[in-house]
Amino acid sequence: MALDALRALFQFCTILPLGRPADFDAFARHTWLYPLAGYVVGGIAAGVALLLGGHPGLAATAAVAVAIIVSGANHFDGLLDLGDGLMAHGSREKRVTALTDRQIGAGGVACGLLTTLIAVEGLSAAWSVPFVILTAEVCAKLAMAWITALGAPFHDGIHAYLHGFAKKRFVIYALVPVLPLFLLPLGPALIGRALLVTALVVALLVGLATRLFGGVNGDVAGASNEITRAAVALALAL
Repeated sequence: MALDALRALFQFCTILPLGRPADFDAFARHTWLYPLAGYVVGGIAAGVALLLGGHPGLAATAAVAVAIIVSGANHFDGLLDLGDGLMAHGSREKRVTALTDRQIGAGGVACGLLTTLIAVEGLSAAWSVPFVILTAEVCAKLAMAWITALGAPFHDGIHAYLHGFAKKRFVIYALVPVLPLFLLPLGPALIGRALLVTALVVALLVGLATRLFGGVNGDVAGASNEITRAAVALALAL
């Protein structure tokens, strides 16, 4: 069951070829395992950044690009949809329509560009692009675990399905896979800062989504991954 949960997690969060589809319910019952996917995505991105270590700007750009590509741009798509929902004018129904339709508007493009630019700039200014992208990706998946457990859905969908299995205690459970980050050379203080920033992003997104859309959906959960990556990269560079 544990292996099925992990395989389903990696199939959901990456485009890695992992054979036949795993039992998705196995992952749905263990969404606190999300941060483990961050080690996979972040590890691959960190490896690419390491190869380009002599060029921080190029390494940062490549690391973010690899993270988005390895994840199949699924979370990035959620960011674009959230941008459209945030920029829509009018009633809650109009905002929800902008959030959930298949069209990408100026709000989505702007949100995607700004978030990606912040992530790249933060990584470029970091003393270690590989360690920071790894930390940022693990924290990004921690954000998804937290938002899955805490964000009440406003309609049926993948988020509602996962939220239905999640328990409030998953917020604590999800910290367990994050603990190895404290062994990185970044030091406990910076890892603590990354976790604080992650919590702030989740609180902001849950509050904003509840106020504007009436709850959270898969787009908001996916967007939390991209926004947390950028926020953690920036926070660790300051």
